[in-house]
Amino acid sequence: MKRIIMMISCLVGLIPYGYAQDSKPKSKIEKVVIEYNGKKVKARQLTVSSEIPIHIDSAWANVKTPALLQFVAKGKIRFKAVEGEFPKQWEVGQTYGAKMRVFGFIPYGGTHYLFIKEIDDDNHKIVAQEWNKRAKVWNHDVVLRDLGNGKIYFEDSITIYGGVMTGIITSFSKRFYTHRQKRWQIVAKEKLNFAE
Repeated sequence: MKRIIMMISCLVGLIPYGYAQDSKPKSKIEKVVIEYNGKKVKARQLTVSSEIPIHIDSAWANVKTPALLQFVAKGKIRFKAVEGEFPKQWEVGQTYGAKMRVFGFIPYGGTHYLFIKEIDDDNHKIVAQEWNKRAKVWNHDVVLRDLGNGKIYFEDSITIYGGVMTGIITSFSKRFYTHRQKRWQIVAKEKLNFAE
């Protein structure tokens, strides 16, 4: 029973799970209107940002790998490739399918698809279009900016639309991306390299 209460508390964000508390990501949610299947729909724009004490080159090499995604998502979501294994590095123009499991065992959304639209090495930006049967639109931009002195500004910007579930999906996503950015602090502190 205690374990169930702990899992529920983690889901709603009452108890931190698996990361140091020295990072304070900032987040904001805005209402936006987007086009989906030829119609204007009400969506949410979620932005989560933080400063991370890591060199821009190390961060950029890591962010282009599925292995980093698995590490920073650990404790909230586990991704398992639908076909074989994920590649060593994301590739532009490719669509990847994954089964998502909340807390590693609760299935969510059927197959989650991730299309890598852009990897901009000059501007340290990745643009991905994602979706599953619950989140019809989950467009995700990752931007890194060098702040000097071995620090970066890291931003996840996600446009989310899931019909009547949009608010609930956005609320969980806010907790998930905050968790991810706190896990980035571990990557920085332990100088982890997923690009090797």
